[in-house]
Amino acid sequence: MRRPFKAAAPTKEGPRANRDIKVPRVQLIDADGNNRGEIATSEALLLAEEAGLDLVEISPNANPPVTKILDLGKLKYATQKKAAEARKNQKVIEIKEVKMRPNIDDHDYEVKMRAARRFFEDGDKVKVTLRFRGREMAHMELGMQLLNRVREETATIAKVEAEPKLEGRQMMMVLAPR
Repeated sequence: MRRPFKAAAPTKEGPRANRDIKVPRVQLIDADGNNRGEIATSEALLLAEEAGLDLVEISPNANPPVTKILDLGKLKYATQKKAAEARKNQKVIEIKEVKMRPNIDDHDYEVKMRAARRFFEDGDKVKVTLRFRGREMAHMELGMQLLNRVREETATIAKVEAEPKLEGRQMMMVLAPR
């Protein structure tokens, strides 16, 4: 016989508040920010109800736990706003790829390097890929010279994260902004 799916009980997020605080005594900070000292939890709950606010556990690991009388809705809203702001300000580092051939012409090389510099300014990593075709495989040293040239020209703005390595018919090197 198949048992019905039973979802786990929902877990509360954020600090414990009001009747969820099970310890007998707490360190209380009132709505004005004054330290009331160590008092019974039931008394602290009464003070919070009189003020029309919630009793919220600020530091649960302290002995006794520190609680504060404040508006729980406002606290949750403020933490949501802070988290959204942190997400908005974080930069996701992408790996951009610049593909070249070992016998690349000077102007084409400059165009590729300009693109790589722009990627570094944006804070992204750059993967330089050299593709060998046909008889070019016999002249790996040309590819190594080209990657070393790229490394020297970007030394002031980037550092080598992955040394040049050969994978099949491709030679790769990863550079990260300084």
